[in-house]
Amino acid sequence: MFRGAEVRAADLSLKGDHGWAYRDVTLHVGPGCVTAITGQAGSGRTSLLLTLAGRMKPTGGTISVSGHTSPKAIRRIAALGLVDGVNDLEKALSVGEHLHERSPGLLRRGRQEARAARALELAGLDLPPDDRTLVRDLGREQRIRLGIALALLDEPGLLVVDNIDIGVTADQQEAIWRTLSDLAGLGLTIVASCVEDAPVPSVHLPSGAAPQEAAAHGAAAVPDGDGEDGGDDGHDGHEARREHKGHEGEDR
Repeated sequence: MFRGAEVRAADLSLKGDHGWAYRDVTLHVGPGCVTAITGQAGSGRTSLLLTLAGRMKPTGGTISVSGHTSPKAIRRIAALGLVDGVNDLEKALSVGEHLHERSPGLLRRGRQEARAARALELAGLDLPPDDRTLVRDLGREQRIRLGIALALLDEPGLLVVDNIDIGVTADQQEAIWRTLSDLAGLGLTIVASCVEDAPVPSVHLPSGAAPQEAAAHGAAAVPDGDGEDGGDDGHDGHEARREHKGHEGEDR
């Protein structure tokens, strides 16, 4: 169902005004695989996720997503699930309004409504696409799942999701990982961050930005792109694009 992206990074580093966010990270995530980025607050896990998704530009090392290396090209392949502080859901809007905002006209035709319903189903959120429940009335697990559903509307090859284990119970966390594994089974490549150990191959980022290395290998790799990435998009290592609101977000 999904054309999963192959993600490769070598000695990837990001340095900001206050020092290293992360440093010398090497990883390989095969198409249709799930990998976790673990670490405490301040370890740079969110910055690394945003870099892998093309929303931040690294200051060192190399990154390739389906053969593309520029943030602009990677953004066409990668979608953000919920990333706190970057694409926060609007608390005063309903589930249906978020779906409509993400894809204008989505609910005007039966085929498009079915597409939204399928995204919600794949994300494990048992609500109709025109649901009027406000985001403020959703629990943390439901908000994470809504963020996943919104990302799936982009039909990405790579999905990144932040803070899988924050604000949820152990059972809810386990259920979210199952959902992500199911999506990987459909071909989607997924990188998710958490604080504690994860039940999938992981890259751990200790505080202090020490060098890290890990690999998550899938089956057959998706053919690479042509390598022509269209140039730099002008973002530096201090920027993160807000997905829904169009504002600059603050990374951790």
